[in-house]
Amino acid sequence: MNVSQRSRGGAPVGFLSELGPIEANAITYLRLWCQSVDAHDAIARDFQVVFGETRGRKITDSFEALCKLCVENGRRPLMRHGLDCKCFGADESCFANFIGYASEGAGEDALMIAMTIVKPEKAQVLAGLAEDFGLALRTITAKCQLSGQAFHGNTLH
Repeated sequence: MNVSQRSRGGAPVGFLSELGPIEANAITYLRLWCQSVDAHDAIARDFQVVFGETRGRKITDSFEALCKLCVENGRRPLMRHGLDCKCFGADESCFANFIGYASEGAGEDALMIAMTIVKPEKAQVLAGLAEDFGLALRTITAKCQLSGQAFHGNTLH
């Protein structure tokens, strides 16, 4: 990968505040997962608080498998901004839209984007994992809206 490709993937394209909650939280969780192994425990706690231990663990496992698949089978490294960064880059935008489509049940669109993230033979698996994670984010967002809480990846307020 040359410098131009690397900078293109990380090039700022917008602000998290401009995104819907599912897309913004997809980016936040991706950044958090990539930050450290300790952060994986925080992600698991979020899902267990909302879905209970068994279902929360399944969602966590799907998300971890999704991230590992992106890292281990990516067409190129997925560029990310820092955890506290207010903007997001081109690769993060792609990831957010991928999760957004998957959360809506738009499987063909999610699969098309998955093929730009990972090697084609892994795209179907990635799209399935994205649907699990996306639906979880959709459920969390709906529960928070009903209860009057705000949800900002890794924190329920």
